[in-house]
Amino acid sequence: MNKSRIAHLPTPQEMEQARQSSHTLSKYANAERVQLALRGSNGEADDLILPGQVLQLLLDVLAEIAKGNAISLMPMNQEISTQEAASLLNVSRPFLVGLLEKSEIPFRKVGAHRRVFLKDVLDYKERIDQRRAHTLDQLAALSQQEQMGY
Repeated sequence: MNKSRIAHLPTPQEMEQARQSSHTLSKYANAERVQLALRGSNGEADDLILPGQVLQLLLDVLAEIAKGNAISLMPMNQEISTQEAASLLNVSRPFLVGLLEKSEIPFRKVGAHRRVFLKDVLDYKERIDQRRAHTLDQLAALSQQEQMGY
């Protein structure tokens, strides 16, 4: 397996294989565990048991590949750079640094560089998304109350 961090965009053939595999595996999406029989093009064969949550993760990966997206898996306790965090939040790096300095997201310094945990960035994103949804609900209720036709 290539361990470089360069993204690999799936080929049309890989996208179709992912789509077919996702369709087949989706029948087992609610199983607590599944047993797979593997046969490689090199002649190797094995049986494999996957917990249900691993199958769900595999289905998510296949769905993204089927759409033509490159994917990356990262442990939640992974430290990431401010640029990576800014990209995840779809904000500029200076804006993210401002959030860090206002203690919106915890961070630590490594020399002159700030590092944040992926989990903390995703927790912040969830909080912001919840606030945004709440605000939109309030706006919708207000427009209904004022009979604005929305």
